[in-house]
Amino acid sequence: MLNARIKLRHIQAFLEVARQRSFARAAERMSITQPGVSKTIRELEEITGASLFERTPRGVSLTEAGLTLLRHAGPALRALEEGVGALGEEHAGSWLRVGALSTVESRLLPEAILRWQASMEGESGVSVVTGPSAFLLSRLRRGELDLVVGRMTEAREILDLSFEHLFYQRLVLVVRSGHPLADKAHLEPHQLMGFPWVLPPPQTTLRQRVDSFFVRHGLELPTSQLETLSLPIGQHYVQGSDAVWVAPEEAACEAVDAGVLAELALPLEERGGSVGLCINTSLAPSLALETFCETLRGVASGTP
Repeated sequence: MLNARIKLRHIQAFLEVARQRSFARAAERMSITQPGVSKTIRELEEITGASLFERTPRGVSLTEAGLTLLRHAGPALRALEEGVGALGEEHAGSWLRVGALSTVESRLLPEAILRWQASMEGESGVSVVTGPSAFLLSRLRRGELDLVVGRMTEAREILDLSFEHLFYQRLVLVVRSGHPLADKAHLEPHQLMGFPWVLPPPQTTLRQRVDSFFVRHGLELPTSQLETLSLPIGQHYVQGSDAVWVAPEEAACEAVDAGVLAELALPLEERGGSVGLCINTSLAPSLALETFCETLRGVASGTP
């Protein structure tokens, strides 16, 4: 039975601090004072008998107890919000909230959305949220997304969620057509160090693979960098410069086939990472979600 001392404000404050990773930002979002948020979290910790947050140089992070509470509190609050909303109006049509990683933004996800909407009867909509895997998986755990699609198996936040593998995808090194390295049949890693690089941001799973490449070959990160997960920004920057772009294979293949970009003859990784779909099994999937997941499987396997 739920402890009667735990109020809705305790859960709301807990979820907002977990979302923002900052008491100050959570207070701003909730339009209350920071001491008010701190007091509410202290009350919740006293009631549960557990420490929920720990301070880090980047703000606050969840403890193991906090992660456990987050796993249950987010979906529960979301279900309550949906229940209250259902009293006021009947939901028409189907709506999905999808988290998309950059590894699937170019082909897999857009094609799956087109197919899914064409197969649905009545109104159907998709809200797509992009960002790093940690951000998207945290929202999925809280029940704020229905699923996340992309390469994410290395992410710490995936541990208590359900991941289904679809295919492997490599990160590739690409440059503009006519780049000094574009036509070289053999390259050594040190030959890439005289050029700017377009890299995934720090603290992302894709960046971990890049950092491993540099460590493996005894190289230091280039001093001239552009850090972004934006595929259009990365591609346009590379097309107008001598930069080397660390890109998901799906994102670069059309431009490579068209001769706009060239893949370098140096593999960043051999097989690549596992691309798939991730759901929160603590929430009952809707028929729309099950249909969309089946559509993703069809697109990934090349089934018409």
